[in-house]
Amino acid sequence: MQATIAVVAGDGVGPEVVEQGLLALAAIGERYGHSFDMQHALIGGAAIDATGSPLPDETLAVCDNADAILLGAVGGPKWSDPTAPVRPEQGLLAIRKRYGLFANLRPVFTSPALAAYSPLRPELLQDVDMLFVRELTGGIYFGKRQEMDKSGAASDELRYTVKEVERVARVAFEAARNRRKRVASVDKANVLASSRLWRKTVVDVSSDYPDVELEHVLVDACTMYLIRQPSRFDVILTTNMFGDILSDEASVLAGSLGMLPSASLSEGTKGLYEPIHGSAPDIAGRGIANPTGTLLSCAMMLRYSFKLEEEAQALEAAVHQTLEAGHRTADISVPGESPLNTQDFGSRILAQLTHQKM
Repeated sequence: MQATIAVVAGDGVGPEVVEQGLLALAAIGERYGHSFDMQHALIGGAAIDATGSPLPDETLAVCDNADAILLGAVGGPKWSDPTAPVRPEQGLLAIRKRYGLFANLRPVFTSPALAAYSPLRPELLQDVDMLFVRELTGGIYFGKRQEMDKSGAASDELRYTVKEVERVARVAFEAARNRRKRVASVDKANVLASSRLWRKTVVDVSSDYPDVELEHVLVDACTMYLIRQPSRFDVILTTNMFGDILSDEASVLAGSLGMLPSASLSEGTKGLYEPIHGSAPDIAGRGIANPTGTLLSCAMMLRYSFKLEEEAQALEAAVHQTLEAGHRTADISVPGESPLNTQDFGSRILAQLTHQKM
């Protein structure tokens, strides 16, 4: 197949980890006979410095013509003023809105090889394999907002429509059908009107999926269960803000933010793929960032945008085999180990890809 990928590496460690993702995609293309055309563009702080905009027209043109988008990270101390009229994260929010990327998928898994790097006891990590499905273009992040007025008040509107909830709920139920057939819908229906709409709509959608078990979990209870009983979850369906917070909480189960990928999907095949970690300005430029999240995001791209399941599994297997072989970057190493830099760790994964049987 032939596909065009918009590459928006962004800020901080973004370019370093994206480079490893591109090498892996090139290796997949060579191995399986695919052609991936990589088109590079600016986003975030780097784009602000170059053009004054976090998402310039040139970048939009590249993304408009692409089949999928690979993002590194945006932001950093240079652009951290929350009151600034132009900020790096505005570019990411604008991309989500422009392409209707309403469903954010974040898998969270644990590996026996990395049990020592998680803050939880190893016995709590057994069989942890969950998928967050987070609504991404509605809710409080996109509602009307009022900055602080003369009376000293500010407000943010939390609003959802039935249609918005229906479409993301269907993504969650469809995903559960290919997993362990359980959906936990997380809300705050005992307090919020928007959550009561959310819960009723999810129940209505669930009638089309009688083979999938549905449970409702209040968000405060969910924060506890993720630490005390993380293996109880299969698919977690939740709102924009709750999903943002809960998936970051759950990410520590894997041992490092650098480990986990994400996919933001539209109603078509176009999607944006990015690691869940930020720009990590404290280590940017040192060549020690963990590229695992980016590599697994590339695997999600192969699966969801290009429908290349065998290729996605091959890349995922190469990553896991590399970890099982004991290779580590600094964020998942312990005293006494000699961690690999970003490039060397990526090279180990490429070697695993090369030696896999087809």
